[in-house]
Amino acid sequence: MATEERLKAWFESVDVQGTGQINAFDLKKALAAGNLHFSDSIAQQMIRMHDADRNGIMSFAEFVALNKFLSNVQNAYIVVERGRGFLPLNDVYEALTMTGYALDQPAFYTLCESFDETKKGMFRLDDFISLCIFVQSARNLFTSYDTTGQGRVSLDFNQFVYCAASCRI
Repeated sequence: MATEERLKAWFESVDVQGTGQINAFDLKKALAAGNLHFSDSIAQQMIRMHDADRNGIMSFAEFVALNKFLSNVQNAYIVVERGRGFLPLNDVYEALTMTGYALDQPAFYTLCESFDETKKGMFRLDDFISLCIFVQSARNLFTSYDTTGQGRVSLDFNQFVYCAASCRI
């Protein structure tokens, strides 16, 4: 993980107005400076995922939390990638497991179909990070409804729509 001083300098370089807050556009610029390129919707999802105060923008502390998440995901990717520049599906599963996500095969393959941009079964780092952002967002939302900690939830239709919309990328 980058040192806090380096993260602060990185954050301040895109916080051009000096407000101590960045939006999705600023976050995209910060990530692009680190050679990570994401769509507007994924940058927005990153903010939602770590937006502790739910104000729709990211503070430095929230940026640090996002960096910790991204470092964990990137480290798992690097261990499994083996210099190829991509992960085939079996390795996506291994890296996903290393980051702490255990999915059954139907859920895993459906997820991969959604995030495999090229439809070739090869995930670049950006694709893998996008997939992990979705899974973490889904986990966070699921946990908020799993009040008994049993790994099961019951939703009415409105709650289901809210969950689906909240996890969109």
